[in-house]
Amino acid sequence: MLKWLLTLVAILFVLGLATPWLQRLGLGRLPGDVRIGRGRRSYYFPFASVILLSLALTLLMRLFGR
Repeated sequence: MLKWLLTLVAILFVLGLATPWLQRLGLGRLPGDVRIGRGRRSYYFPFASVILLSLALTLLMRLFGR
């Protein structure tokens, strides 16, 4: 359980850092993505984008036989 939680946190962190590049592709503006801005700081939690990418990767893994 802890391993999956750490994996999810790592994926959220990487997607948060990759936000500028992913926004050009349309990710990051999905209805389930949360963006909180306070003063000069902005926090971003891409929940819907992570789920969409997870589904896409799962489909690819199943199609290619892993």
